[in-house]
Amino acid sequence: MNKTISILGATGSIGRQTLDVVEKLDLKVEALTANSDVKRIEEQARKFRPRMVAMANEAAAQDLAARLADTNIRVSGGAAALTEAATMGGTVVTAVVGMVGLKPTLAAIRAGKRIALANKETLVCAGELVMETARKYGAEIIPVDSEHSAIFQCLRGIRDMEEVRRLILTCSGGPFYGKTWEELAPMTSADALKHPNWRMGPKITVDCATLMNKGLEVIEAMRLYRLPLEKVHVVIHRQSIVHSLVEFRDGAVLAQLGAPDMRLPIQYALTYPHRVESPADTLDLLTCPPLTFAEPDRTTFPCLRLAEEAVKTGGTACAILNAANEEAVKLYLRDKIGFYDIPRLVSRALETVPVVQNPTLQDILDADAAARRQVF
Repeated sequence: MNKTISILGATGSIGRQTLDVVEKLDLKVEALTANSDVKRIEEQARKFRPRMVAMANEAAAQDLAARLADTNIRVSGGAAALTEAATMGGTVVTAVVGMVGLKPTLAAIRAGKRIALANKETLVCAGELVMETARKYGAEIIPVDSEHSAIFQCLRGIRDMEEVRRLILTCSGGPFYGKTWEELAPMTSADALKHPNWRMGPKITVDCATLMNKGLEVIEAMRLYRLPLEKVHVVIHRQSIVHSLVEFRDGAVLAQLGAPDMRLPIQYALTYPHRVESPADTLDLLTCPPLTFAEPDRTTFPCLRLAEEAVKTGGTACAILNAANEEAVKLYLRDKIGFYDIPRLVSRALETVPVVQNPTLQDILDADAAARRQVF
Protein backbone atom coordinates (compact mmCIF):
# COMPACT_ATOMS: atom_id res chain seq x y z
CA MET A 1 0.00 0.00 0.00
CA ASN A 2 1.33 3.43 -0.96
CA LYS A 3 1.64 5.64 2.10
CA THR A 4 1.36 8.97 0.23
CA ILE A 5 -1.66 10.22 -1.64
CA SER A 6 -2.95 13.12 -3.71
CA ILE A 7 -6.67 13.81 -4.05
CA LEU A 8 -8.04 15.62 -7.10
CA GLY A 9 -11.45 17.00 -6.17
CA ALA A 10 -10.98 16.93 -2.41
CA THR A 11 -14.03 19.04 -1.53
CA GLY A 12 -16.55 16.90 -3.41
CA SER A 13 -18.44 13.90 -2.06
CA ILE A 14 -15.83 11.29 -3.09
CA GLY A 15 -12.96 13.55 -2.01
CA ARG A 16 -14.41 14.07 1.46
CA GLN A 17 -15.07 10.36 1.92
CA THR A 18 -11.54 9.61 0.71
CA LEU A 19 -10.19 11.84 3.47
CA ASP A 20 -12.24 9.82 6.00
CA VAL A 21 -10.43 6.71 4.75
CA VAL A 22 -7.04 8.47 4.63
CA GLU A 23 -7.39 9.45 8.28
CA LYS A 24 -8.27 5.87 9.25
CA LEU A 25 -5.31 4.47 7.28
CA ASP A 26 -2.93 7.17 8.57
CA LEU A 27 -1.74 8.09 5.08
CA LYS A 28 0.27 11.20 4.24
CA VAL A 29 -1.52 13.67 1.98
CA GLU A 30 0.83 15.20 -0.57
CA ALA A 31 -1.61 17.36 -2.52
CA LEU A 32 -5.26 18.41 -2.53
CA THR A 33 -7.18 20.10 -5.34
CA ALA A 34 -10.54 21.78 -5.66
CA ASN A 35 -12.34 24.15 -7.99
CA SER A 36 -13.44 27.10 -5.86
CA ASP A 37 -14.60 25.92 -2.40
CA VAL A 38 -12.02 27.89 -0.44
CA LYS A 39 -13.60 27.50 2.99
CA ARG A 40 -13.78 23.70 2.89
CA ILE A 41 -10.35 23.12 1.39
CA GLU A 42 -8.78 25.47 3.90
CA GLU A 43 -10.21 23.28 6.68
CA GLN A 44 -8.90 20.16 4.92
CA ALA A 45 -5.47 21.68 4.36
CA ARG A 46 -5.09 22.71 7.99
CA LYS A 47 -6.09 19.23 9.15
CA PHE A 48 -4.07 17.09 6.71
CA ARG A 49 -1.14 19.46 6.00
CA PRO A 50 -0.42 18.63 2.34
CA ARG A 51 2.68 19.99 0.66
CA MET A 52 0.52 21.63 -2.00
CA VAL A 53 -3.05 22.74 -2.62
CA ALA A 54 -4.18 23.52 -6.18
CA MET A 55 -7.33 25.45 -7.08
CA ALA A 56 -8.69 25.35 -10.62
CA ASN A 57 -10.14 28.83 -10.08
CA GLU A 58 -7.21 31.25 -9.90
CA ALA A 59 -9.10 33.87 -7.89
CA ALA A 60 -9.94 31.16 -5.36
CA ALA A 61 -6.24 30.22 -5.27
CA GLN A 62 -5.30 33.80 -4.36
CA ASP A 63 -7.92 33.83 -1.59
CA LEU A 64 -6.70 30.49 -0.25
CA ALA A 65 -3.06 31.56 -0.34
CA ALA A 66 -3.91 34.53 1.88
CA ARG A 67 -5.85 32.30 4.29
CA LEU A 68 -2.98 29.79 4.53
CA ALA A 69 -0.21 32.40 4.75
CA ASP A 70 0.57 31.30 8.32
CA THR A 71 1.43 27.76 7.09
CA ASN A 72 4.14 26.32 4.85
CA ILE A 73 1.54 24.87 2.44
CA ARG A 74 2.14 25.94 -1.16
CA VAL A 75 -0.97 27.17 -2.98
CA SER A 76 -1.20 27.27 -6.79
CA GLY A 77 -3.97 27.97 -9.27
CA GLY A 78 -5.03 27.02 -12.78
CA ALA A 79 -4.92 23.94 -14.98
CA ALA A 80 -1.13 23.54 -14.71
CA ALA A 81 -1.41 23.38 -10.92
CA LEU A 82 -3.96 20.56 -11.13
CA THR A 83 -1.64 18.63 -13.42
CA GLU A 84 1.29 19.12 -11.02
CA ALA A 85 -0.80 17.90 -8.08
CA ALA A 86 -1.66 14.79 -10.09
CA THR A 87 2.01 13.80 -10.25
CA MET A 88 2.53 13.93 -6.47
CA GLY A 89 2.09 11.04 -4.04
CA GLY A 90 2.22 7.33 -4.66
CA THR A 91 -1.53 7.07 -5.27
CA VAL A 92 -3.67 9.69 -7.01
CA VAL A 93 -7.42 9.70 -6.35
CA THR A 94 -9.14 11.33 -9.33
CA ALA A 95 -12.41 12.47 -7.77
CA VAL A 96 -13.06 15.53 -9.93
CA VAL A 97 -16.31 15.49 -11.88
CA GLY A 98 -16.32 15.84 -15.65
CA MET A 99 -13.91 16.16 -18.54
CA VAL A 100 -11.63 18.41 -16.46
CA GLY A 101 -10.18 15.23 -14.97
CA LEU A 102 -8.73 13.92 -18.25
CA LYS A 103 -5.46 15.84 -18.52
CA PRO A 104 -4.48 15.48 -14.82
CA THR A 105 -5.25 11.75 -14.98
CA LEU A 106 -3.03 11.35 -18.02
CA ALA A 107 -0.27 13.26 -16.21
CA ALA A 108 -0.55 10.90 -13.24
CA ILE A 109 -0.45 7.89 -15.56
CA ARG A 110 2.69 9.17 -17.28
CA ALA A 111 4.26 9.59 -13.84
CA GLY A 112 3.60 5.89 -13.19
CA LYS A 113 1.21 6.46 -10.29
CA ARG A 114 -1.52 4.18 -8.99
CA ILE A 115 -4.75 5.82 -10.13
CA ALA A 116 -7.76 5.36 -7.87
CA LEU A 117 -10.22 6.31 -10.59
CA ALA A 118 -13.48 7.95 -9.58
CA ASN A 119 -13.66 10.24 -12.63
CA LYS A 120 -15.58 8.06 -15.09
CA GLU A 121 -15.52 10.73 -17.81
CA THR A 122 -11.81 10.06 -18.33
CA LEU A 123 -12.54 6.55 -19.62
CA VAL A 124 -15.80 7.50 -21.31
CA CYS A 125 -14.20 10.20 -23.46
CA ALA A 126 -10.72 8.82 -23.98
CA GLY A 127 -10.77 5.27 -22.65
CA GLU A 128 -8.70 3.61 -25.35
CA LEU A 129 -6.07 6.35 -25.18
CA VAL A 130 -5.99 6.28 -21.37
CA MET A 131 -5.69 2.50 -21.09
CA GLU A 132 -2.98 2.35 -23.75
CA THR A 133 -1.04 5.10 -21.95
CA ALA A 134 -1.38 3.21 -18.66
CA ARG A 135 0.03 0.06 -20.27
CA LYS A 136 2.90 2.05 -21.77
CA TYR A 137 3.92 3.70 -18.47
CA GLY A 138 3.10 0.82 -16.13
CA ALA A 139 0.48 2.77 -14.18
CA GLU A 140 -2.18 0.90 -12.20
CA ILE A 141 -5.79 1.96 -12.65
CA ILE A 142 -8.00 0.76 -9.80
CA PRO A 143 -11.67 1.70 -10.15
CA VAL A 144 -13.46 3.50 -7.32
CA ASP A 145 -17.02 3.46 -8.68
CA SER A 146 -18.85 0.89 -6.57
CA GLU A 147 -19.92 -1.10 -9.63
CA HIS A 148 -16.49 -1.26 -11.23
CA SER A 149 -14.81 -1.95 -7.92
CA ALA A 150 -17.23 -4.87 -7.49
CA ILE A 151 -16.30 -6.25 -10.91
CA PHE A 152 -12.60 -5.71 -10.21
CA GLN A 153 -12.95 -7.75 -7.01
CA CYS A 154 -14.95 -10.52 -8.70
CA LEU A 155 -12.33 -10.87 -11.42
CA ARG A 156 -9.44 -11.48 -9.04
CA GLY A 157 -7.85 -14.83 -9.74
CA ILE A 158 -9.23 -15.50 -13.22
CA ARG A 159 -6.72 -16.70 -15.81
CA ASP A 160 -7.94 -14.55 -18.70
CA MET A 161 -10.98 -12.55 -19.79
CA GLU A 162 -12.03 -15.36 -22.15
CA GLU A 163 -13.51 -16.99 -19.04
CA VAL A 164 -16.01 -14.12 -18.70
CA ARG A 165 -19.38 -14.45 -20.41
CA ARG A 166 -20.63 -11.02 -19.32
CA LEU A 167 -20.41 -8.27 -16.73
CA ILE A 168 -23.66 -7.32 -15.00
CA LEU A 169 -23.76 -3.74 -13.70
CA THR A 170 -26.40 -3.06 -11.08
CA CYS A 171 -28.36 0.19 -11.07
CA SER A 172 -30.51 1.54 -8.25
CA GLY A 173 -32.88 3.17 -10.74
CA GLY A 174 -32.48 6.49 -8.94
CA PRO A 175 -35.31 8.53 -7.41
CA PHE A 176 -37.65 8.18 -10.41
CA TYR A 177 -37.76 4.41 -10.85
CA GLY A 178 -41.21 3.19 -11.90
CA LYS A 179 -42.50 6.59 -13.02
CA THR A 180 -44.04 7.12 -16.45
CA TRP A 181 -42.94 9.61 -19.12
CA GLU A 182 -45.85 11.88 -18.17
CA GLU A 183 -44.93 11.77 -14.49
CA LEU A 184 -41.28 12.52 -15.18
CA ALA A 185 -41.70 15.48 -17.52
CA PRO A 186 -42.37 18.06 -14.75
CA MET A 187 -39.72 16.75 -12.33
CA THR A 188 -37.33 19.48 -11.14
CA SER A 189 -33.71 19.24 -10.08
CA ALA A 190 -34.85 19.26 -6.44
CA ASP A 191 -36.81 16.07 -7.17
CA ALA A 192 -33.88 14.48 -9.00
CA LEU A 193 -31.46 15.12 -6.15
CA LYS A 194 -33.39 12.88 -3.72
CA HIS A 195 -31.46 9.67 -4.32
CA PRO A 196 -32.84 6.81 -2.21
CA ASN A 197 -29.54 5.10 -1.34
CA TRP A 198 -26.36 7.06 -2.03
CA ARG A 199 -24.78 10.35 -0.89
CA MET A 200 -23.26 11.89 -4.01
CA GLY A 201 -22.62 15.24 -5.67
CA PRO A 202 -25.42 16.94 -7.64
CA LYS A 203 -24.17 16.12 -11.13
CA ILE A 204 -23.83 12.39 -10.61
CA THR A 205 -27.14 12.31 -8.70
CA VAL A 206 -28.95 13.83 -11.69
CA ASP A 207 -27.15 11.33 -13.94
CA CYS A 208 -28.55 8.56 -11.74
CA ALA A 209 -32.04 10.00 -12.16
CA THR A 210 -31.74 9.98 -15.98
CA LEU A 211 -29.81 6.65 -16.04
CA MET A 212 -27.03 8.43 -17.93
CA ASN A 213 -24.73 7.46 -15.05
CA LYS A 214 -25.30 3.82 -15.87
CA GLY A 215 -24.74 4.47 -19.54
CA LEU A 216 -21.40 6.10 -18.74
CA GLU A 217 -20.52 3.14 -16.52
CA VAL A 218 -21.26 0.70 -19.34
CA ILE A 219 -18.72 2.54 -21.49
CA GLU A 220 -16.25 2.69 -18.59
CA ALA A 221 -16.55 -1.07 -18.00
CA MET A 222 -15.93 -1.78 -21.68
CA ARG A 223 -12.72 0.30 -21.55
CA LEU A 224 -11.46 -1.07 -18.24
CA TYR A 225 -11.96 -4.72 -19.16
CA ARG A 226 -11.64 -4.51 -22.96
CA LEU A 227 -15.04 -6.08 -23.61
CA PRO A 228 -17.62 -5.40 -26.34
CA LEU A 229 -21.01 -3.88 -25.54
CA GLU A 230 -22.82 -7.21 -25.83
CA LYS A 231 -20.82 -8.49 -22.84
CA VAL A 232 -21.82 -5.62 -20.52
CA HIS A 233 -25.37 -5.73 -19.18
CA VAL A 234 -27.42 -3.55 -16.82
CA VAL A 235 -30.04 -4.63 -14.28
CA ILE A 236 -32.07 -2.51 -11.89
CA HIS A 237 -31.34 -3.44 -8.29
CA ARG A 238 -33.17 -1.03 -6.00
CA GLN A 239 -31.47 -2.03 -2.74
CA SER A 240 -27.87 -1.14 -3.78
CA ILE A 241 -26.57 -4.16 -1.88
CA VAL A 242 -25.26 -6.20 -4.84
CA HIS A 243 -22.83 -3.76 -6.41
CA SER A 244 -22.26 -5.77 -9.60
CA LEU A 245 -21.77 -9.31 -10.84
CA VAL A 246 -19.62 -11.32 -13.23
CA GLU A 247 -21.05 -14.30 -15.11
CA PHE A 248 -18.46 -16.82 -16.29
CA ARG A 249 -18.69 -19.09 -19.30
CA ASP A 250 -19.45 -22.13 -17.16
CA GLY A 251 -22.57 -20.40 -15.81
CA ALA A 252 -21.13 -19.49 -12.40
CA VAL A 253 -21.95 -15.95 -11.22
CA LEU A 254 -19.85 -14.05 -8.68
CA ALA A 255 -21.19 -10.92 -6.98
CA GLN A 256 -19.78 -8.39 -4.54
CA LEU A 257 -22.19 -7.33 -1.80
CA GLY A 258 -21.89 -4.59 0.78
CA ALA A 259 -23.67 -1.71 2.45
CA PRO A 260 -24.12 1.31 0.13
CA ASP A 261 -21.09 3.23 1.41
CA MET A 262 -18.48 4.60 -0.99
CA ARG A 263 -15.74 4.38 1.62
CA LEU A 264 -15.48 0.64 1.01
CA PRO A 265 -14.49 0.82 -2.71
CA ILE A 266 -12.37 3.91 -2.01
CA GLN A 267 -10.40 2.07 0.66
CA TYR A 268 -10.00 -1.04 -1.50
CA ALA A 269 -8.48 1.07 -4.29
CA LEU A 270 -5.98 2.50 -1.81
CA THR A 271 -5.03 -0.77 -0.08
CA TYR A 272 -5.26 -3.28 -2.97
CA PRO A 273 -4.27 -6.13 -2.98
CA HIS A 274 -4.71 -6.06 0.80
CA ARG A 275 -7.85 -5.65 2.89
CA VAL A 276 -7.93 -3.80 6.21
CA GLU A 277 -10.61 -2.75 8.69
CA SER A 278 -12.91 -0.15 7.16
CA PRO A 279 -14.88 2.82 8.56
CA ALA A 280 -17.83 1.69 6.40
CA ASP A 281 -20.78 -0.14 7.91
CA THR A 282 -20.80 -3.91 7.49
CA LEU A 283 -23.64 -5.72 5.75
CA ASP A 284 -26.05 -7.65 7.96
CA LEU A 285 -27.74 -10.30 5.80
CA LEU A 286 -30.39 -10.90 8.47
CA THR A 287 -31.65 -7.31 8.42
CA CYS A 288 -31.02 -6.21 4.82
CA PRO A 289 -34.11 -6.05 2.57
CA PRO A 290 -35.01 -8.69 -0.03
CA LEU A 291 -32.84 -8.36 -3.14
CA THR A 292 -34.71 -7.68 -6.38
CA PHE A 293 -33.64 -7.28 -10.01
CA ALA A 294 -35.40 -5.85 -13.08
CA GLU A 295 -34.77 -4.79 -16.67
CA PRO A 296 -34.08 -1.04 -17.15
CA ASP A 297 -36.67 0.99 -19.08
CA ARG A 298 -34.74 2.49 -22.00
CA THR A 299 -37.85 4.18 -23.40
CA THR A 300 -38.75 6.21 -20.33
CA PHE A 301 -35.05 6.75 -19.55
CA PRO A 302 -33.50 7.25 -23.01
CA CYS A 303 -30.07 8.40 -21.76
CA LEU A 304 -29.00 4.81 -21.18
CA ARG A 305 -29.88 3.96 -24.78
CA LEU A 306 -28.06 7.07 -26.07
CA ALA A 307 -24.90 6.00 -24.25
CA GLU A 308 -25.11 2.49 -25.71
CA GLU A 309 -25.62 3.93 -29.20
CA ALA A 310 -22.66 6.29 -28.78
CA VAL A 311 -20.28 3.48 -27.87
CA LYS A 312 -21.47 1.52 -30.91
CA THR A 313 -20.65 4.54 -33.09
CA GLY A 314 -17.20 4.75 -31.52
CA GLY A 315 -14.55 7.40 -32.11
CA THR A 316 -15.39 10.74 -30.51
CA ALA A 317 -19.11 9.91 -30.10
CA CYS A 318 -18.70 9.13 -26.40
CA ALA A 319 -16.89 12.44 -25.81
CA ILE A 320 -19.77 14.23 -27.57
CA LEU A 321 -22.31 12.36 -25.45
CA ASN A 322 -20.50 13.19 -22.22
CA ALA A 323 -19.91 16.88 -22.98
CA ALA A 324 -23.50 17.52 -24.04
CA ASN A 325 -24.76 15.74 -20.96
CA GLU A 326 -22.50 17.77 -18.64
CA GLU A 327 -23.77 21.04 -20.06
CA ALA A 328 -27.42 19.91 -20.08
CA VAL A 329 -27.20 18.80 -16.45
CA LYS A 330 -25.75 22.19 -15.48
CA LEU A 331 -28.79 23.87 -17.04
CA TYR A 332 -31.16 21.42 -15.36
CA LEU A 333 -29.58 22.01 -11.95
CA ARG A 334 -30.29 25.73 -12.45
CA ASP A 335 -33.88 24.87 -13.49
CA LYS A 336 -33.27 26.37 -16.95
CA ILE A 337 -34.49 23.25 -18.77
CA GLY A 338 -36.80 20.34 -18.07
CA PHE A 339 -35.98 16.71 -17.32
CA TYR A 340 -36.49 15.45 -20.85
CA ASP A 341 -34.50 18.33 -22.32
CA ILE A 342 -31.38 16.49 -21.10
CA PRO A 343 -31.70 13.53 -23.51
CA ARG A 344 -33.04 15.87 -26.22
CA LEU A 345 -29.92 18.06 -26.07
CA VAL A 346 -27.60 15.07 -25.89
CA SER A 347 -29.31 13.49 -28.89
CA ARG A 348 -29.03 16.72 -30.89
CA ALA A 349 -25.29 16.95 -30.18
CA LEU A 350 -24.76 13.35 -31.27
CA GLU A 351 -26.63 14.06 -34.50
CA THR A 352 -24.89 17.34 -35.38
CA VAL A 353 -21.26 17.13 -34.15
CA PRO A 354 -19.06 15.19 -36.61
CA VAL A 355 -17.54 11.99 -35.20
CA VAL A 356 -13.83 11.32 -35.69
CA GLN A 357 -12.71 7.69 -35.66
CA ASN A 358 -9.35 6.70 -34.12
CA PRO A 359 -9.12 10.13 -32.45
CA THR A 360 -6.08 11.85 -31.02
CA LEU A 361 -6.30 13.65 -27.68
CA GLN A 362 -6.84 16.91 -29.59
CA ASP A 363 -9.69 15.35 -31.58
CA ILE A 364 -11.34 14.35 -28.31
CA LEU A 365 -10.93 17.83 -26.84
CA ASP A 366 -12.29 19.43 -30.02
CA ALA A 367 -15.33 17.14 -30.01
CA ASP A 368 -15.92 17.96 -26.36
CA ALA A 369 -15.86 21.71 -27.08
CA ALA A 370 -18.10 21.38 -30.14
CA ALA A 371 -20.70 19.38 -28.22
CA ARG A 372 -20.80 21.94 -25.42
CA ARG A 373 -21.46 24.70 -27.96
CA GLN A 374 -24.42 22.73 -29.28
CA VAL A 375 -26.10 22.81 -25.87
CA PHE A 376 -26.08 26.59 -25.49
